[in-house]
Amino acid sequence: MQKISIIGAGRVGETTAQILAQQELSRAVALYDIRADVPAGVALDAAQTSAYFGSDSLLTGSHDPQILAGSDIVVITAGLPRKPGMSRSDVLEANVRIIDQVVDQVLQHAPDSMVLVVSNPVDTLTYRVAQRTGWPRERVFGQAGVLDAARMATFIAQETGFSARDITTLVLGGHGDTMVPVPRFCTINGVPIAHFLGQERIAAINERTRNGGAEILALRKDSSAYAAPAAAVATMVDAICHNRRRLLPCVALLEGEYGERDIAMGVPCILGEGGLESVVSLDLDSEEQADFQRSAAAVRQDIERLRQIG
Repeated sequence: MQKISIIGAGRVGETTAQILAQQELSRAVALYDIRADVPAGVALDAAQTSAYFGSDSLLTGSHDPQILAGSDIVVITAGLPRKPGMSRSDVLEANVRIIDQVVDQVLQHAPDSMVLVVSNPVDTLTYRVAQRTGWPRERVFGQAGVLDAARMATFIAQETGFSARDITTLVLGGHGDTMVPVPRFCTINGVPIAHFLGQERIAAINERTRNGGAEILALRKDSSAYAAPAAAVATMVDAICHNRRRLLPCVALLEGEYGERDIAMGVPCILGEGGLESVVSLDLDSEEQADFQRSAAAVRQDIERLRQIG
């Protein structure tokens, strides 16, 4: 991978750039933001850590969109963050206008790139990016499930005392209050979590996972989460850059999987050098499928709002 660009030099964008450079996932990491000088300052600060981490990635920043030229992957973090008490959908109208401008710049300067959407509401905005670019789902996808699954794994580790590295979790659906943690597919080194936790504790972990972002926002008060989202982005980018073909929950355009079309939602996907190479269809039980459909209905409400916005 020669170049990864990040649009939005806020906390998520800055932390993402830092991690991508530290892990040397690309020869060059570029930050773009409309604020004059800010992305250059963010990039310069991050670049000065390279001697400590032994990284040779070239970090640059600019408010000129031409910095996106030659990008293999463009990560979109730009947008207004939600405030305490707000849902992700509450920032839709403001953020869709920002995303439309961003996508036009990507089309002009990085027409051969893949796009990884992080901005909220991520399911709806991933759908919007796909619409506006006309690109296939292999090239346009969103980050949500990787973050939600990591949060769920953390909560299970805290509850059980087991190492988080041995915990595998799965969260489907929209990235919001209707997301669908699926405990049946969650294990601790291959052993189902139901072996260690009762249904009441699992239900509590599911609910905490759904509210994971809101919990952090309520505690921090002046900032949404940014460290874990950035790490989730790096996990997805790593899978693509190294062609690991990892099975990760991502926001994907659905083409009949799980009974849904013309929508973008979190589902298990294979990420490799071709981007989002395939969607994995799981046999959900009746309760899981009903929860997934309720989540889809919530995402469709936002997509309908997109049509009204224009």
